[in-house]
Amino acid sequence: MNIGQKVIFELKKEISQTEYERYIKSLVYDTKRSRSNIVYFYAPNMIIAKWIKTKYKDKLEHLFEVYNEIKPKVEIQVGQQKSATSTTKAPVPTEKSSGKSTYLNPSLTFDSFIVGDSNQFAYTTAKSVAEKPGRQYNPLFLYGGVGLGKTHLLQAIGNYHISLGKTVIYTTAEQFLNSFLTHLRSQTMDRFRDKFRECDTLLIDDIQFISDKEKTQDEFFHTFNELHSANKQIVITSDRQPNKISGLVDRLKSRFEWGLMADIQPPGLETKIAIIQKKCELDGITLDNEIINFIATHMGDNIREIEGTIIKLNALSSMLNQEITLDFAQNAIKDQLKEEKENITIDDIIKIVSTELNVKPSDIKSKKRTKNVVDARRTAIYLARELTPSSMPQIAMYFGMKDHTAISHAMKKINEIIETNENFKILLEELSNKVKTNALNA
Repeated sequence: MNIGQKVIFELKKEISQTEYERYIKSLVYDTKRSRSNIVYFYAPNMIIAKWIKTKYKDKLEHLFEVYNEIKPKVEIQVGQQKSATSTTKAPVPTEKSSGKSTYLNPSLTFDSFIVGDSNQFAYTTAKSVAEKPGRQYNPLFLYGGVGLGKTHLLQAIGNYHISLGKTVIYTTAEQFLNSFLTHLRSQTMDRFRDKFRECDTLLIDDIQFISDKEKTQDEFFHTFNELHSANKQIVITSDRQPNKISGLVDRLKSRFEWGLMADIQPPGLETKIAIIQKKCELDGITLDNEIINFIATHMGDNIREIEGTIIKLNALSSMLNQEITLDFAQNAIKDQLKEEKENITIDDIIKIVSTELNVKPSDIKSKKRTKNVVDARRTAIYLARELTPSSMPQIAMYFGMKDHTAISHAMKKINEIIETNENFKILLEELSNKVKTNALNA
């Protein structure tokens, strides 16, 4: 595998499958023309070439720097090269032994991280670790779903420590594994241990990758002990808590629980809106509130995908020389929106509404008339009418109402509120999106 294929492989892990299949998959790396200071890729047409230049040129240059220690200029040209090898059949890359995983993305800082209720604790503890390394929370174990900000906080700690003149090693667990195997085969384990044990801060991303890898876990166990005993800071991320990582040895689980564990939950609507606004500010992109609200309510919780959507809109607007309107945005990202499944049930809706509005499911279906229960019931009725094939008489029967006129009255009331209350309209869209997402994942 050549370096171009390795870079594409790494980029694939950071973007949506849709964008990879539509744009990145078609890239071809030119092995003959490329040099350490300039590399060439070929795209099948000008639109894809411009799209990749606008959205991923900086990221591609950074990934080349990670692998080759030199940041080249990336050129995306239109055409094909017979000598180039397609990236679509690339095997898993093997990291070289020169410690390239220490490179960090300088844009991932605490200042560029948007804080909300879902990530406040993780942000606060990460900042504390950055300011007082090796003292209070060692190790710090951050866990949560894909695209919620774990890597951002991990690298923010690394960038902060670099600004203090510290030696920082940042690596994914996969890179740690590949580096370990490379050095083991070449009988250069001393170099491997020097690399990972003679640093001030060790940042390991996606530790779950080494589950069931006994020799790698054993090596990491000793690396952990060496660093911890020297009061060197260790920060680890995973998609789940240590005790839920199958194939992870007990002594590592125990070590990970020595310090502090902080989870990152999916962001609420307000946090997603703030993230979009911040991304627009950083990239100089102008979106009005209606479009921002549309993206926040109709996209999922993966922040990486949301940020990619914003860049996509800006790139398409520039290429097509069109203003970004709501219609333009809806048409541009329709393939990324969560599609409704035919099997959404009223029970699915009740479950989401009760959780989000903090009302018991039994109360929603009861005769209670307190304001919070009535609001939740009307909301559930509205969503049932909008998202399920159930008729008004069927919905009335479900909620124990006399006949369909009660449903009609509830729908009329909700529509009146939507006309006058923008926040409620956004809440309904968010709840609708959560119901659809839940159905897709069922």
